[in-house]
Amino acid sequence: MVTADDESVARGDGRLRSRAAAEAYVASVCFKHGPPALVGVEIEWMLHHPDRPGEPVDLDLLRAALGAHTPPALNPSSHGRPLPAGGIVTVEPGGQIEISSPPSDGLFPLVGDVTADAAHLHHLLARHGLAPHDRAADPVRPAQRLLDLPRYAAMESVFDRVGPHGRSGMCSTAAVQVCLDAGPADRIAQRWAVLHELGPVLVAAFANSPVQHGRRTGWKSSRQACWLSLDPGRTAPPPVTDPDPAATWARRVLDTPLLCVRGTGTWAVPSGVTFADWVSGRVAEGVLERPPTEADLDYHISTLFPPVRPHGHLEVRYVDGQPGDDWALPTAVLLALTSSDAVVDRVREICAPVRDAWVPAARDALADPALGAAAAALFPLAHDVLSAGGHPLVDAPGPLLSRLREVTEHRVLRGRCPADDIYPLENTIDGAATTAVPFPPGLYLGDVPPDASGDPARNPARIQEGVR
Repeated sequence: MVTADDESVARGDGRLRSRAAAEAYVASVCFKHGPPALVGVEIEWMLHHPDRPGEPVDLDLLRAALGAHTPPALNPSSHGRPLPAGGIVTVEPGGQIEISSPPSDGLFPLVGDVTADAAHLHHLLARHGLAPHDRAADPVRPAQRLLDLPRYAAMESVFDRVGPHGRSGMCSTAAVQVCLDAGPADRIAQRWAVLHELGPVLVAAFANSPVQHGRRTGWKSSRQACWLSLDPGRTAPPPVTDPDPAATWARRVLDTPLLCVRGTGTWAVPSGVTFADWVSGRVAEGVLERPPTEADLDYHISTLFPPVRPHGHLEVRYVDGQPGDDWALPTAVLLALTSSDAVVDRVREICAPVRDAWVPAARDALADPALGAAAAALFPLAHDVLSAGGHPLVDAPGPLLSRLREVTEHRVLRGRCPADDIYPLENTIDGAATTAVPFPPGLYLGDVPPDASGDPARNPARIQEGVR
């Protein structure tokens, strides 16, 4: 485990003056120890006018619809009043709308509160002619950034250097993000591992974005393919057998290039400069002339987008946005399959053959035989755990249990996912058409999280096709 250097601790001024101090800070704030007791969700939807689906969302109309719930990013003078059950509304770069729930002490109250907040929000939007898409990628419109904020301008600039899919990911996709406690100190490595090992199976089972920008992409989860197409240091999954994920994550954070630094003007920074470069004083240009602070490091962490991001709790980011109230399904499955040591051991055994199959999961979903077999074992297990109850975190409402049983029997056990259903907006899209700029056939993988600077001499990653 990394430890802070004595000088930085003694100063206590929030400034970081060595790599060791920065790594110690990351490890301490990103993995908070304690028994799993809380759960939260962040649910995103893309918005459109049902009668004019090709038009972008008008931000003035969105402000009018949200009223007192308008987030400061959309109206700096707004305080962003919470929704009736406590959810906070935010808006993403392409106009996607998001509810972030407060932490809840169980699945039952979480589902009730978020369902109520979502219904209230969608009612406000409907009064102004706006509705959420059922898909996790915009099936019609091109990627277009609507929020003119320094963070998103810098993000767009950095992503555009890699290719077109970063802009699509940030502006034209939506996810269900589930927030779980990291667990006791002696179980964090196991919990970190199982959340990643579940990733390919849940990406496949909930894949819901086969069409993007008016074209069939050839991927069941085009949203996940967008994020897998970016620089691996920022977005790739890590090794999952690490006995000390906090230390490994801290090293990765320090070795990832800065996306931006808050300040004046554009927030842009020189390409390829890592946080380690900044804290070590190897760069002296503009805002980088001063030592970084813990707040700078917190912000830098927020610009990494791996499948699971530690924020004290563990933020599971890999599930496509779901139609209607089905956001509760991946939440329930994740809670059930991480509910006890015995269940986790069984889950890891089931997932072992496919734990690295992120690319087949996004491309083929449950049509991949190995992923289909894993899902066919995991979903009944999750249903059994939820049916047994016994702990507030896995006390599921009856309608949610019924819906999980229905999805398991009629979709999962038949090797299907939401992407296999056709939605009205996609009826006119040529099934043979593919994206003009196809996604790459593989994923950057290595024995350790690769350097994301783009310098081949520093980057040990390689592209692998269909890794198992």
